[in-house]
Amino acid sequence: MTAATLSGAAASVPVAPRRKRWRVLPGFGLTLGYTLFYLSLVVLVPLLALLTKSLTLTWPQFWEAVAAPRVLAAYRLTFGASLIAACTNLVFGLLIAWVLVRYSFPGKKIVDALVDLPFALPTAVAGISLTALLAGNGWVGQYLERLGVQLAFQPGGVVIALIFIGLPFVVRTVQPVLQDQEKELEEAATSLGATRWQVFRHVLLPAILPALMTGFAMAFARAVGEYGSVIFIAGNVPMVSEITPLIIIGKLEQYDVAGATAVAVVMLLISFVLLLVINALQAWQRRHAGMSA
Repeated sequence: MTAATLSGAAASVPVAPRRKRWRVLPGFGLTLGYTLFYLSLVVLVPLLALLTKSLTLTWPQFWEAVAAPRVLAAYRLTFGASLIAACTNLVFGLLIAWVLVRYSFPGKKIVDALVDLPFALPTAVAGISLTALLAGNGWVGQYLERLGVQLAFQPGGVVIALIFIGLPFVVRTVQPVLQDQEKELEEAATSLGATRWQVFRHVLLPAILPALMTGFAMAFARAVGEYGSVIFIAGNVPMVSEITPLIIIGKLEQYDVAGATAVAVVMLLISFVLLLVINALQAWQRRHAGMSA
């Protein structure tokens, strides 16, 4: 058989048409295009405007705006108080989640609903309530001042406000993981002679650690950007209790838009890094859950 005959025979064989990939939900291209357009309109365009405005400054002007002593003090307070609040919520959020999952008691549903109160309560209302509670003439503050402790209008008040708004993130992240945890593993470890601390460290903690770290990162990121609940109780004393968002507002009130955008860009970069950390922790949690299954 010649080469011409073979090529002719191959040409005569009908070629099956390529099957169009079928999707359960139609309209993927349209919905993807709408999603990208919406995200660009709501997220990317404002961020691009922010970066563009900050580029109007020269590098010395930019550095002067973001590294002034007052701004550095605000950075230290914002990130330091956020870290302390997140660490506090890491411990007590785990305890609250443990109690809600493992124990039954009267009023449990009420306590469970109160955990979500910082989500529903306007942040300004939370700030006013904490100020009225902890001020020198407040219900609690009047007794604390007699002991020489002042929380309102001090960095301690900022930490308390950030603890209040960040607690639900840890509780609601850890709670479902505790609910899915098999009690038989803990009982088996106990029957083999393990102490309660050993059961927690070697059985329970590895299972909830990814969720715990995710809740910690979310609480920390939320605290960094908090404004409404802090400005009332902080007192906004320069170099003492002034947070970074208030620095931005102050620059805008002084019509220093470029300086405000410069500080905002620094906060944006830090928030973006925190978002990457949160996503990495969530991916770690999913892989950990898949390996455990």
